Amino acid sequence: MSRIARVEAWPVNVPLEATYLMASGVVPGISRTVVRVTTDDGVVGLGEAPSPSDAAALRGELGQKLVGRTTADLRAELGRIDRAPVEHRGDAQVLVHNPLAGVEIALWDIASREEDKPLHALLGGAVRTQVEFSEYFAYRPGHEESSAGGAAFCARMVEEHDSTVFEGKVAVRPVEEDVRLVREVRAAIGPDRALRLDANMGWRLDTAQRALSLLEPFDVANVEEPVGSFAELARLRRSTAIPFSSHTPDVALATELGVPDAIVLGFGFCGGIAGTLRLISACEKSGVGFWFYSGDLGIATAAYLHVAAATAYLDRPSQSLLRWTTDDVIASGPFSPGRGVLDVPTEPGLGVELEEPGRARCVERFAREGAYAFYTGGPLPRF
Repeated sequence: MSRIARVEAWPVNVPLEATYLMASGVVPGISRTVVRVTTDDGVVGLGEAPSPSDAAALRGELGQKLVGRTTADLRAELGRIDRAPVEHRGDAQVLVHNPLAGVEIALWDIASREEDKPLHALLGGAVRTQVEFSEYFAYRPGHEESSAGGAAFCARMVEEHDSTVFEGKVAVRPVEEDVRLVREVRAAIGPDRALRLDANMGWRLDTAQRALSLLEPFDVANVEEPVGSFAELARLRRSTAIPFSSHTPDVALATELGVPDAIVLGFGFCGGIAGTLRLISACEKSGVGFWFYSGDLGIATAAYLHVAAATAYLDRPSQSLLRWTTDDVIASGPFSPGRGVLDVPTEPGLGVELEEPGRARCVERFAREGAYAFYTGGPLPRF
């Protein structure tokens, strides 16, 4: 059995090509912790933790306690940890601190590298070789500042990348402007491409009722967090058939109320791959959808690809900021979907390697800038 010889962690910043606006603030880039675990046999596993503050814990006592542990036993132990009780957020902030999630992913990477197999083979084998991702659109100062600009961007993504699923930020401006944006985007992408929206809890219930009524004609496939609670979602369901999604992983309450229709999360919420697979299984048993959220770097994206490849239930497109991501820590650079999909890696482990110059750039950028703060929009709801 291999043992852990070293745990390394770095806080990193990766900027987007332009800041985009959402109801709760602005998003200039992605801040995460990159994790590297090395065994006594020299096998290296990569992981990604959800918060840049996770790096300090892994560099300190927590990381030191892991040294000397057998990789298989620790992976099994971390995989059995139950996630914390669900907290229903009172605002749009999705802040997760879970350093061990990055370690758990790295240990899966090590296990599959030691078996000389891609990760999805250890997870039961691939049921698909490509995974769907959405294309994001939003108001971006200096880029798409109007509904016409947003529609033109989406039209360009159709032309250049044959993108098939679009997800856009609403509740940034008054409802009438949201309707104009959605109308023009739908005209730009045509009737056959999926169109999702994300309100980031930016509407009051009465505003959401009016907005969704006006948006019904545009074949909206899903609205993420139009209002701030499951109870309000249940009330909103009475006036619209448009599906809802949420970042709150309360499958039991979703089953009881019939909303939201889907849970949208990353690995940090559940402590890594094994915990996320348990949550997905719970969603499947209850008929609640699941897809992965946007805003991770190449390591976590690779893990998403393997989990989705091995999990038949994950047949819905995940979110993606990949088109706007300007840098990465992996050797192949940021993933870039074509025709709305990414190929599942077939190399051993996660199928990605850490690029030292890229890691150094992203670490230096974090040291210079500090963590990106994007919940700057004041108290919600705004409209």
